[in-house]
Amino acid sequence: MTLSTDQKESGRCSVVVLISGSGSNLQALIDCADEGGYSIRAVISNKADAFGLTRAKKAGIPTAHLSHLAFATREEFDSALMDIIDQFEPDLVVLAGFMRILSAAFVSHYAGRLLNIHPSLLPDFAGVNTHQRALDAKVTRHGASVHFVTEELDGGPVIARHSVPVTQTDTAESLAARVLQQEHTLYPKVVAWFAAGELRMTDSVAQHTRIPLPDTQDFD
Repeated sequence: MTLSTDQKESGRCSVVVLISGSGSNLQALIDCADEGGYSIRAVISNKADAFGLTRAKKAGIPTAHLSHLAFATREEFDSALMDIIDQFEPDLVVLAGFMRILSAAFVSHYAGRLLNIHPSLLPDFAGVNTHQRALDAKVTRHGASVHFVTEELDGGPVIARHSVPVTQTDTAESLAARVLQQEHTLYPKVVAWFAAGELRMTDSVAQHTRIPLPDTQDFD
């Protein structure tokens, strides 16, 4: 894969997005790209049937599919994935529902320019099944977090959080739906910060040039 001239947008932060599924956060990033000052150079999935690839194609964004099942080890898959990503020369790599644990080599290669969104108020409920675990723990607020990716699963420095109240009638599904709405606002905001040169990771700490981090907003 090579980049055409019209895909190289001078002066804009270039982004590659990794997905595994429907791509609703990808769609939010696509919708906010012009206002956010970034350009999505490519969308890559480890699953050929990921609907996010369709979203990207409709937006005229180059796509690629690389199945992890074709590789004997995580490290081999990640090496091949890096080869594809680097052809697009991204300033930032964004994980948007990419359901793979990344190798140390991958994380190191993109250190300080690798973001993930997680459906909980980190450091609470790292890992999977976050919404049911939040209900089981009887928390009063739940939400989503964007963080820099480090070798520790969901353990990188948190940049921003959005939270919503947990109601007595909530199910894991209803809570997930409200959290997802906040994800669609939160992720483009953080990517825009990076695109503007306001966000960086230094010595495993997230820093913003204007505001203290992590930035937390509550929505009722």
